Amino acid sequence: MSQPADKTCLACGRTITWRKKWERNWDEVRYCSDSCRRTKVSATDTALETAILDLLSQRATGATICPSEAARLVNPLDWQPLMEQARRAARRLVAQGRVEITQKGRPVDPSTAKGPIRIRLRGN
Repeated sequence: MSQPADKTCLACGRTITWRKKWERNWDEVRYCSDSCRRTKVSATDTALETAILDLLSQRATGATICPSEAARLVNPLDWQPLMEQARRAARRLVAQGRVEITQKGRPVDPSTAKGPIRIRLRGN
């Protein structure tokens, strides 16, 4: 029996790989962890996704943004705590096929990217 295709976590956008323990309920698996199951997607997360897409639509073709730009747009006075949420929003947009995450100008796997990232519209 072949393994089912990987899924994307609805909350954080990371890849969920099939595990034997999920064999009976793989169709019901939606989150990669208990933390993501508890957190889910909030209004702030949706605002960050919108901010990312808005910022990219205002840039030249192929231009990138930093996740901090979206965080600053959503909450200009206290944006630092939103950084991980901005990265999560970017990963969800990658899963939707709308953007790609890059490092040093090259697309990277959003589930494993460490360090500074940039976001650009897909196909640019």
